[in-house]
Amino acid sequence: MADKIEMSEQEWRERLTPEQYHVLREAGTERAFTGKYEKNKAAGEYVCAACGLPLFESDAKYDSGSGWPSFTRPADGDAVEERTDSSHGMVRTEVMCARCSGHLGHVFPDGPGPEGMRYCINSAALDFKPEDK
Repeated sequence: MADKIEMSEQEWRERLTPEQYHVLREAGTERAFTGKYEKNKAAGEYVCAACGLPLFESDAKYDSGSGWPSFTRPADGDAVEERTDSSHGMVRTEVMCARCSGHLGHVFPDGPGPEGMRYCINSAALDFKPEDK
């Protein structure tokens, strides 16, 4: 795992778009079915939009019908961190980038496959790097 990245809120504002800042630094959420990667089916890797850390591989992506990109597992076990989120009157598990602590989305125990997890991630928190052919 790479070293932690820490920046001032002003530095994050300069580096990120307003939507990325809202999602990654203020734990915001984009509206369902509006994210640029929700329907993406190309092969490649999804990296943190704030710091570039590889987070998810396209082979772990699936259509959950939730309106956000969904993955069964992170690219690496150390790529994401989780913590309890009790905002909005419910208890959920928040998923954050392990390098920059950016908010990515939430993980739920209702996914397919042997892991049984659904990492529900905001497109605004991601950049996509297509696989070289």
